[in-house]
Amino acid sequence: MERSVRRSVWTHTAQRSRRARRPYPVRTVITRSQCNTSCFQRLPAEVFHMILDRLSGWLFKRCTLLLPTEDRLTLISSMFSQMPCFKLEECTAAGCLGFYGYGVFLKTMISGWGEVEWHRVFNFLCSFTNLLPKIKMAVTGTPGVSCSLELQLRLFCRQVLLDPLDPLDRWPGKDTLFWLTRILKPWPMVLQARLLFILYGPLMPDGTLAWQGIVEREMSRSALWNLASVIVLLYRNLDHRTDWTTDTMQTILEELIVFPEVWHMENVARLLVACGNTVCYSFLANKAHNGQLLEVSRLIVHIILVCEKDGYSMNSVVRMVHQVCQGFNTSERFAFIQRLEDMFSEVTMELIEIVTAGNHHEGTGPFQTLRSLLQSRAHFHAKFLLHMFLQNE
Repeated sequence: MERSVRRSVWTHTAQRSRRARRPYPVRTVITRSQCNTSCFQRLPAEVFHMILDRLSGWLFKRCTLLLPTEDRLTLISSMFSQMPCFKLEECTAAGCLGFYGYGVFLKTMISGWGEVEWHRVFNFLCSFTNLLPKIKMAVTGTPGVSCSLELQLRLFCRQVLLDPLDPLDRWPGKDTLFWLTRILKPWPMVLQARLLFILYGPLMPDGTLAWQGIVEREMSRSALWNLASVIVLLYRNLDHRTDWTTDTMQTILEELIVFPEVWHMENVARLLVACGNTVCYSFLANKAHNGQLLEVSRLIVHIILVCEKDGYSMNSVVRMVHQVCQGFNTSERFAFIQRLEDMFSEVTMELIEIVTAGNHHEGTGPFQTLRSLLQSRAHFHAKFLLHMFLQNE
């Protein structure tokens, strides 16, 4: 009797529990017209990473193992075309993770594929996103006018294709080189330079591209690091397969530093220093070979100044100047050294005029630059004389 009562109590409790339980909500798909924010914007980061982990490129790759590449890409298109966060200029929510998720999925899926399949993937992306016409609109228009399009192109190309999956990998690799050359190749060198700036140029605090900032004020080393890294990547892979040569890169670099106007000279010097000795020497030697000695001497003065400000060794600059001098005969060499000394004096006088005209005091930008220039001149001369002395021993 006691056992039956106990069973009856348990049964009634379970029935009340089942009646009280709320039904599971029906899953719905939120379309662009139903919300004004990103589909991923409201998801916690942990949930989003769980989704990427479950619906990964590896799973899709294994499920479609027997399908040809075209059919796989068609499936991706049918899935992703329903998500505005995966399409250019469809989702404008700040901090949207859609392009990042797209990139993780795509890079995981094509891992191990050959270049033939990668070409098909790039053609698919161009068709799916209308990429090339949008790039043309951005690189041929007035810089900064279509700032939202510029930033969308930057995010899409960087997060979907160019940036490595490992965030700790600071240097771009061969995968980045392949996608970058595909993106740049359709355009003339002038537009390639503008596109490089859109993809890797420094940003202003408000998140827009620093088209005017690069012209009017000096940028930090970190702001120019990404641009320098990709220039080094292209310089290291100059061959017939990429259609890039030393002359090509020289022209692209020349176009880059004068658009939209001539850059602040310290930014040019800082970019060359960040690119390393090989790129820097190649750029200066080419200008010296073409007789642009005045520009070369001004650049060297500012490279010396940047090395002093940013804490780089002066020895590499001394060796580079010595290498440039090796391209001249004896009389030309002395004339170049004299021109370099005159340029030191000219830049010093320019800074003195700025300091005195603007009533700048110690601790302000122009005064600090003047002091750094005088210190860098002394350090450079000491190292240069020591280098020449050791060379003659």
